[in-house]
Amino acid sequence: MTNTITLKIDGMTCGGCAAHVQEALARVPGVLAAQAPGGKSGNAIVRAENGVSVDVLIRAVEEAGYRASLPEAPDIPSATPQPAAPAPDFTLTPAHDYDLIVIGTGGGGMAAAIRGAEQGARVAIIEAGTIGGTCVNIGCVPSKTLIRAAEQAHRADHSAFAGVRTLTVGIDWPAIRAQKDALVEQLRQEKYIDVLAAYPDQITLIRGWARLTPDRQVAVGDRILSARAIVIATGARPRILPIPGVEETGALSSASAMDLERLPGSMIVIGGRAVALELGQLFARLGVRVTILQRSPRILPEHEPEISEALTRYLQDEGLRVVTGVRIHALHREGEKKVVEAEVHGQVFTMKADAILMAAGREPNSRGMGLEEAGIELDDGGFIIVDEHLRTSAAGVYAVGDVTTLPKFVYTAAAAGGVAASHALGDANARLDLTGMPAVVFTDPAVAVAGLTEAQAREQGYDVEVSVLEMKHVPRALAAFDTRGLIKLVADPDANQLLGAHILAPEAGETIQAASLAIRFGIPLSSFRDALFSYLTNVEGLKLAALAFEKAPAMLSCCAG
Repeated sequence: MTNTITLKIDGMTCGGCAAHVQEALARVPGVLAAQAPGGKSGNAIVRAENGVSVDVLIRAVEEAGYRASLPEAPDIPSATPQPAAPAPDFTLTPAHDYDLIVIGTGGGGMAAAIRGAEQGARVAIIEAGTIGGTCVNIGCVPSKTLIRAAEQAHRADHSAFAGVRTLTVGIDWPAIRAQKDALVEQLRQEKYIDVLAAYPDQITLIRGWARLTPDRQVAVGDRILSARAIVIATGARPRILPIPGVEETGALSSASAMDLERLPGSMIVIGGRAVALELGQLFARLGVRVTILQRSPRILPEHEPEISEALTRYLQDEGLRVVTGVRIHALHREGEKKVVEAEVHGQVFTMKADAILMAAGREPNSRGMGLEEAGIELDDGGFIIVDEHLRTSAAGVYAVGDVTTLPKFVYTAAAAGGVAASHALGDANARLDLTGMPAVVFTDPAVAVAGLTEAQAREQGYDVEVSVLEMKHVPRALAAFDTRGLIKLVADPDANQLLGAHILAPEAGETIQAASLAIRFGIPLSSFRDALFSYLTNVEGLKLAALAFEKAPAMLSCCAG
């Protein structure tokens, strides 16, 4: 016979504290399982053989440096027998192989596995491909490494005095590619493989293709595994549009383009959002003649129109051809050339290049996993629908990262992974808050945004005012002789509320965080405007833009006086 005992624990402040308490209880003879579901929970759940004394359990917790007691019994107004309280939501039981099964080793999966281990759970993490997921292997890390190399190969002076002057230095593409591959291998080892190895007793790595069974277990090859909860973090892959002739032309994806053995002389990029523009500018700066074909009336259609229009000009200044409003009919080959047959504003034309890069979004790695049979709801694109706790429509199954309907950023995936694991292990308050989430497009100048666009703010009923400040009013931009770009703030002045910030400027991603924090934590617009910003930094432009709601930028002295 066994008993389940709940103890009130004082002194826990984090997941590490919870793990210490759990380990202390597990060492008590006769204890079969122990769980402290997070430092903030304030309790521990013990399943022990009959005869294990509560005093012994309390003493074990005290020896670990914490305080333990039995929960106070609630007042009962009458002698009427009361029904037993429901069992805790998270109870360890030998009926499960693991407490938490995570499918995928990208940013979201790793965060979920680590959070589970920190909370004392037995975790299995399953991977069918290369450890590390998209970001480190074929996404953020390699692309940003190549973008920086391209910046070094192409230097431009956009000062108002010198006009536009371009200097191109020698390009050693094989060396650039090798440097990128070395960094990817290093970070994969240090940030993923070595980190998993640091949890030998808590996290088990299982290699193989995972799929869910209708009864919500996980099949890996011939093995059937069960868990208290499952986190799906299988990511997404570059989307190849089903255009006639796409296979004949060997259209590149964002991943295969970064592994080209040699640079093509010319390239057509299909797409006009972040990946298309980042890689398009990258290859153009390495000497490739690049044409951008975008279906929407402008590039970056979800961004502010002022930013889209200005960035288009800057790309064109560098020699990229940008064509919008394009409807592509077919692709085909003519000898060594790849041909795009398209229509623009009712006129049909063809365009030839040495290579075609397809950069038209991503599609989820959700097929063949038995998700719908397990009762998991997907949207029309196959992405998993989740709530703020990262729960899917199937009980006990969570999903995080690019495989879901959430924004496709590794930092949102990692944040979601931690939330999913915490909620699955008993923290009912764990939720993902994306208020003020920053997002960056790594072009040059870069685009960085946080909060609402002007159109979104109006749709939500705010009394909207906007401030648009050109970078020529920012002293740092003047001192750097690079005044490309602008800052647009969206606010409700009557409510003293900053609603959105949109930046087009060199290294805009380094500037946006101040606005992101102001939006996330509801800092009043007046307080944001009155705060001290370092002089001769681009982030000072945020203060200038905030002041511009009331003053003309030309009337401001140095240091936004």
